[in-house]
Amino acid sequence: MFGDDDELAETLCDLAVPHEDINTVVRMSRRVTDDPELRAAVERSLAVLVEGMGEIRDGAELPELDWPSGPLQRYFPLYVLLAALPAVRAHHRDRAIPPEVGRRTLADTGRCLAAHRRRYGTGGVLAPRWLTLHFRGELYQLGRLQFQRGRIGSWTGDSIAAAGLPVGTGDFGLGLHIPDFLGPLTPRAVDRSLELARAFFARHYPDEPYQVVTCGSWLLDPQLKRYLPEGSNIVRFQERFHISRLPDEPEDDVPVRFVFGGAPDADVERLPRRTALERAVVDHLRGGGHWYVGHGWFRL
Repeated sequence: MFGDDDELAETLCDLAVPHEDINTVVRMSRRVTDDPELRAAVERSLAVLVEGMGEIRDGAELPELDWPSGPLQRYFPLYVLLAALPAVRAHHRDRAIPPEVGRRTLADTGRCLAAHRRRYGTGGVLAPRWLTLHFRGELYQLGRLQFQRGRIGSWTGDSIAAAGLPVGTGDFGLGLHIPDFLGPLTPRAVDRSLELARAFFARHYPDEPYQVVTCGSWLLDPQLKRYLPEGSNIVRFQERFHISRLPDEPEDDVPVRFVFGGAPDADVERLPRRTALERAVVDHLRGGGHWYVGHGWFRL
């Protein structure tokens, strides 16, 4: 199912799995392969993951593993993703996706393992459902940013229609995501990613005309402009967007989770204030304010 130990270790390196996790994953893979119950669980999850490979389905909800908590349960989604590699690579070949794009896209696997250890101090896969997008051909890493094939929702669609564009709710729209551990979000890096996205989707998914980019992120909360310099990367990124919606309910845990990497219920009073962004998040919360996940769009 996963190849021999040497082959599996090389595959894990290709997926950017942190070196400190590789020995554990290789060792436990023998148990997953040899235990009929675990092997069957992988096969059930694999069937869900690869069904309709390449279709826009917003990822897949993998079945829960009925197993005691511990390393095997935390790493289990990785074995499902490993089992799905032949299917997603076949989809990439069918769409003539350049191998380097496929490799960098699937390397987000390692980022999710690194984020799990950063947050919880243990090995495991953070947000496995998120990775199902990559392993279904629904999301691609293009330069600094990630782009998710999808359709425009009603909040954004109304805003786009009001701006007079000939697209709206239900039409194709590219969801934009900002991965961690990949350097600053400079305007130059964003411009390059957008140029790559225009060419990539026109060539490899010509049946899906993308005219707008959408995003839902705490980075689109206009309150950030009160704390960050006018020329900061985040402010300049935010200014690309037409804000289509700000929710009524705050989500203070989101910036805490992304900026500091720890548990979302971390004690705000104990969070560091080393950078302008850290000070913005912390000072706003300490002052009784709240953060919101904004939704916005711009023309591709």
